[in-house]
Amino acid sequence: MYKKPFLLTLLLLPLCCLAQQIKIGERTFKFNDTLRHRPLTTEVWYPTTDAREPFEIPNYPFVHVNTVREAKLPNAKCPLVLISHGTGGSRMTLEWLADALVAKGFIVAAVDHWGNTYDNKIALNFVTPWERPRDISFVLTQLLQHQELSKVIDEKRIGAAGFSIGGYTVIALAGAALNLDALIKFSGTPQGIKEMTIPEYPNLSASLDEGAVRASFKNSPDLKDNRIRAFFAMSPAAGQGMPDRKSVRRIKSPLFIVGAQSDSICPVTTNAGWYHKLISPSKLYIVPGKTGHYVFLNEAVGDTKKQGGILFNDDAAVNRRAVHDKVAAIAVSFFSESLN
Repeated sequence: MYKKPFLLTLLLLPLCCLAQQIKIGERTFKFNDTLRHRPLTTEVWYPTTDAREPFEIPNYPFVHVNTVREAKLPNAKCPLVLISHGTGGSRMTLEWLADALVAKGFIVAAVDHWGNTYDNKIALNFVTPWERPRDISFVLTQLLQHQELSKVIDEKRIGAAGFSIGGYTVIALAGAALNLDALIKFSGTPQGIKEMTIPEYPNLSASLDEGAVRASFKNSPDLKDNRIRAFFAMSPAAGQGMPDRKSVRRIKSPLFIVGAQSDSICPVTTNAGWYHKLISPSKLYIVPGKTGHYVFLNEAVGDTKKQGGILFNDDAAVNRRAVHDKVAAIAVSFFSESLN
C-alpha cells in the first residue's frame, strides 16, 4: 500500500529548466499511423521560459493552467510521460495531471485514441483496447524522431500514465498479455454486464461484431514497449482479462496503481486490486470514501459541470480537486523516483 514517506522523493525532481520561473508550453501534433489508418492527434505540454504571457482560453470547460501556445522548448533534456485517456474521453481529459507533471519538469504527451473519443465513436474501437498501446508506441516513435522534440526528450527517462481503459493501456505496455476468452466470459456474468454498461456508449453490445473483435485481437502484435520504464494506472479496466499471474509475468518495471473506493465502473476488487494482487512489483493506493470512477477526469466548470452528470459531478462528500492534488503528488513522486 501507499506510504507517506514516499512523498519524500518529491525532493528528487527532474532537473529541467527549474532554475528559472517556468510556464507551460503547449503544442498540438497531427500524427497519422497510415498502416493502421489511425489519425493520432497528440497534445504536448512542456516547461518553458518563453517571455510571452500564457493565453487564457475564453469559456474553457475545465480547470487548468493557462499555457503559451507554440512556446520555446526547454533548454535541456527532460523526462517524458505519455498519457492514455479513458474510453470515450480525449487527450485533454487528464490535463490536471499534465499540468502537475510539467510544473515539476516533465514533458507530457497525451494521445487521442482513434474511434474511442467523445466526438469520434466507433463501436469496434470501444472493445479492441489492444489497439491503444500501439497508438502510444507509434506516437512515442514520432516524438523521438521529431526534429525539435527529439533534442529535449530524455529517451532514457520515459513513463506512461493512463485512466480506466487507459490504465489497461499502460499495463499492456508494461508487458501484460490480455486473455480475450477470459474477458469475454467475464462480460457475460452479472458483474461483467454491469462493467460493460458504460455511459460513454449506451447499448454498445448491440453494435458489436464478435468476429471483427477476435480478428483484431489475433492480428495484434506484442504490445510491450521496452522504451517505457515506469507506469502509472488510475482505475485500470479489463482486469478480468488477466486471469492469472501468467498474464502479467513479463512486468518487471515500476508500476503504481490507483483505485477509487466506490468505483462502480471498474470496481477495485476486479480491477485495481486484482492487478495489484497479480503484479508483485506494483504499488497500490485506493482513494478513500465515496470516490467514483470519474473522479480522475478534469474538474469541470460552467455548463460542462452542470450538464456533465456523473462524469463531472461527484458525491457531495468528495472534493475532486483535493483528489487530483493527492494523486498528482503521488504521480510526480513516483515518476521522479522511477525515472531518476
